[in-house]
Amino acid sequence: MDIDKLICTLKKSTALFTPPLIDIIVAECGHDPFLILIACLLSLRAKDTTTIHVCRVLFGTIRTPAQLCAMDRHELEVIVFKTGFYKNKAEVLQSVSAELLARFAGKVPDTYDELISIKGIGPKTANLVLGSGFNKPAICVDTHVHRISNRLGLIKTATVEETERALKAVLPQKHWITWNNVLVMWGQNICVPISPKCSQCPIADQCKRVGVGKHR
Repeated sequence: MDIDKLICTLKKSTALFTPPLIDIIVAECGHDPFLILIACLLSLRAKDTTTIHVCRVLFGTIRTPAQLCAMDRHELEVIVFKTGFYKNKAEVLQSVSAELLARFAGKVPDTYDELISIKGIGPKTANLVLGSGFNKPAICVDTHVHRISNRLGLIKTATVEETERALKAVLPQKHWITWNNVLVMWGQNICVPISPKCSQCPIADQCKRVGVGKHR
């Protein structure tokens, strides 16, 4: 499989698609690791279209861990309500912010091990923050990346953790950040979970369609 050609094709094909949540945050707020981290935490089990509006409201009020910690909990819950699990998310946002203040002088750490040492931050969030916040090579594996990487036949894995390790072995490091970006958009629009739109796919000739039954 020609990875360079495949990614080039996907970048061209997704150019007019709605960008992923974090790309929108970066476009509007810059490469601020803290805001990217908060957006990632809010996006868990929520749609990007909902999360971006919540982020805009929240970031109009707070921009630092200290400001987030100082927010009234009820006020925070009201703001994040639409992303679901609002009580838990409000608690996580403030506890993560408090830990940043206590352990890292209010700065988001720029290493994987330090990020996942913070309660509430998992591998997916840590890698997205490293890539989008610090421009460090990292592969963020979400449901789209896991599904499509396996459908293509590029890897054969059963878990997200296995997928991250396998992709690091087969993808050139220069493509690690981009892989999540293009596959999220592709997974939302073309290579959907059920009945993918294979007839519209410009990389269909490179895809082994592993596990694909019905398609369009």
